[in-house]
Amino acid sequence: MKEQINKTAACSLSSGEGRGETTLFDKIWDSHIVAKVEDGPTQLYIDRLYCHEVTSPQAFAGLRARGLKAFRPEKVICMPDHNTPTHDQDKPIEDPVSKAQVDTLTKNAQDFGLTHFGMMHPKNGIIHVVGPERGLTLPGMTIVCGDSHTSTHGAMGAVAFGIGTSEVEMVLASQCILQSKPKTMRISVEGKLGKGVTAKDMALYIISQMTTGGATGYFVEYAGEAVRSLSMEGRLTLCNLSIEMGARGGMIAPDEVTFEYIKGREYTPVGEEWEKALAYWKTLKSDEDAVFDKEVVFYAEDIEPMITYGTNPGMGMGITQHIPTMDTVPDAGRISYAKSLEYMGFEAGESLIGKKVDYVFIGSCTNGRIEDFRAFATIVKGKKKAENIIAWLVPGSWEVDKQIRAEGLDKVFEEAGFAIRQPGCSACLAMNDDKIPAGKYAVSTSNRNFEGRQGPGSRTLLASPLVAAAAAITGVITDPRSLSPALSDGEGDKR
Repeated sequence: MKEQINKTAACSLSSGEGRGETTLFDKIWDSHIVAKVEDGPTQLYIDRLYCHEVTSPQAFAGLRARGLKAFRPEKVICMPDHNTPTHDQDKPIEDPVSKAQVDTLTKNAQDFGLTHFGMMHPKNGIIHVVGPERGLTLPGMTIVCGDSHTSTHGAMGAVAFGIGTSEVEMVLASQCILQSKPKTMRISVEGKLGKGVTAKDMALYIISQMTTGGATGYFVEYAGEAVRSLSMEGRLTLCNLSIEMGARGGMIAPDEVTFEYIKGREYTPVGEEWEKALAYWKTLKSDEDAVFDKEVVFYAEDIEPMITYGTNPGMGMGITQHIPTMDTVPDAGRISYAKSLEYMGFEAGESLIGKKVDYVFIGSCTNGRIEDFRAFATIVKGKKKAENIIAWLVPGSWEVDKQIRAEGLDKVFEEAGFAIRQPGCSACLAMNDDKIPAGKYAVSTSNRNFEGRQGPGSRTLLASPLVAAAAAITGVITDPRSLSPALSDGEGDKR
């Protein structure tokens, strides 16, 4: 199967040269056009389809009803992640709905001859974590999945976006999809991030400024010094959250950070194919004079550790700031704003520092990678978990779990009173056993804080692994810079 999958990598190696004043998005999109419908959508070729258990059953049922096979099965990767429990994965799933969806994916993958990384498989995990870490996601690809956070893969220099179940069926049947081409936007973040400020903070800051609808209709390319300085894990986090400001997807031009990350991974091209691929990947950048439909610039010095206070990812603020007062909210949004604060149990104008927390969750396709657990460890090492905190530390894949143990981070966590759970989407969304009880507060490294997202009546505060770790140790919302000398700039805890 590896040989077949590597052929997928070469499939998108069409020339991107000779297109002066062209954006990165346009280069990849245009090289994958099969046909254009007059006054209609584009027929776009898809290099990789990821399938999980929630949005694929009806797609496979549609193929069966039409007597169709998967057109190019070697380009499809299946794995369960949303419904998988994060404990006792070697035992049957207790929840009947979750079990049915996971079992159905297994059968569908077998019936249609698709690669399937099932529960307890060493390559299993959250699909948006596994794809990049295995080298299944590569620069220049077009990638889709029945999941909005498919935008994650754009960090590798790919055009990646979520699709609906009927579109999953379309790709399974034809390896193509009908799509209207979105507009392009470049968001640049200039300058250097301060100590204790992570890619998650950058993303939450951008969303707070853009609002949850500010990028609707656009495909975003992230640029600027602060973006280029991010690790690959950080870039994956940033692109993951693109959808939360309404964007169709987000992407970052591949560079030496990308190439170093990709090299030697399981499904990455090798030898002559690697050199050929690398030569192409180096062309994947927006031309110097490329024109975007919209340009937005932010400055890294304006960003501090972030935390959300409301019920959408755009309701975020610097951790030392106060919840905006009602007079700063546009008239049209005041009713929903008041409703959001009422749900969260907060008041306009107050600080969140010192607010009691009940749960802490580190994981998800946003912050479930090894770098996130390393960051968490820098705060909790040598300290003890607060007695009032229930903490769920959930690796994004079995590979991340392996790295955690190889680096001894599990011992750091154990000594501080934490335990590592098994991989899965976990408390990102209430589709498995890891649900936050009604009325309880959770500092979460996931991507959405909608009402009931983590469980009916749950109250979610989105934050980085550093902010989550600070809350886990103190039991209250805390600026992580106040707990670690390495994060301090000598000005105290900034409260």
